[in-house]
Amino acid sequence: MAGEPPQIPLDQLRHAFELALRHVEASAGGTVALEHDYFWSVPGDELHDVPDEPGALTIGQLSQSWQHLQDLLADQDRAVGHHLVWLSDLLRAIGQQSAW
Repeated sequence: MAGEPPQIPLDQLRHAFELALRHVEASAGGTVALEHDYFWSVPGDELHDVPDEPGALTIGQLSQSWQHLQDLLADQDRAVGHHLVWLSDLLRAIGQQSAW
């Protein structure tokens, strides 16, 4: 596993996100019903330590991740980088549902 980590232009990332979201909207409409609430999560400090298996998985909850994002929408001054992690929890769940 050699090579440099990728550098992602944020404008291209935003555009890819918009295209993917439009695809889901075309299929699902204005709301997505998730099939599950709880999920396995690898602790952040172990996530990219590929040579070693994670010591212990943790449990995440999609409804909790969504609540964090709703709180952000209610008070945009509260934005922190970890909101992207909570967003990614939801995006992964949406992306893995086979109906899209």
